[in-house]
Amino acid sequence: MELRAASVALPSMHSRNLHSELMNTHEAKVVIEAALLTAEQPLSMPDLRRLLDDELNADTVRVLLDQLRSDWAGRGLELAALSSGWRFQSTPAMRHYLDRLNPERPPRYSRAVMETLAIIAYRQPVTRGDIEDVRGVTVSGSVIKTLEERGWIEVIGHREVPGRPAVFGTTQEFLDDLSLGSLSELPPLQEGIGDASVELELQLTGAANVPPSERTMRSISKPLSAADESSHSQTASFPMS
Repeated sequence: MELRAASVALPSMHSRNLHSELMNTHEAKVVIEAALLTAEQPLSMPDLRRLLDDELNADTVRVLLDQLRSDWAGRGLELAALSSGWRFQSTPAMRHYLDRLNPERPPRYSRAVMETLAIIAYRQPVTRGDIEDVRGVTVSGSVIKTLEERGWIEVIGHREVPGRPAVFGTTQEFLDDLSLGSLSELPPLQEGIGDASVELELQLTGAANVPPSERTMRSISKPLSAADESSHSQTASFPMS
């Protein structure tokens, strides 16, 4: 879908030479807006400064980004600051309508995957053994593989103990999918790590898309049985980016 949203027009190229004169902030704001609206990925500060040929410093670019965020307030799109940069995205209020254009259901992930992701997100850096200590059951290789293939976790090092187990952490893509700028912006847990999986589920899918029966998931601080580990009766949906 083509987006036509620039609120002001650039002066005619005949009135000035963009390559020989310094770009003013008004023009830079229009250029940044156009780039963000058409970019396939979030644009970082280096990306935006390169876009402007380094004619404006980072502080000025941030001011323009704040102005754009205000300009778009109350509309169907919003300018979000993510871990990897800035992007325009639809507001949560638009999800119900936009889903009508894409009726395919997103992939569903098991409780084991959800809880493993939550433990890594809130307790990172962690090893597989750390995760198993919290969940009380063995973490299968397929759970880790699923999260790695989705781009939400990655190996960030190895613990200097016998066997040098891999240490896991979340990725920028994980934060981008949550529309967060940093891990400090993760939703606070009301009752500790036990609520982490459902908190992330609600953030990623929206409360309206989560059945009530799935909003009260078992606390991950309570050991699960082997039968629970193999059961996939309770799952959660995540939108594909």
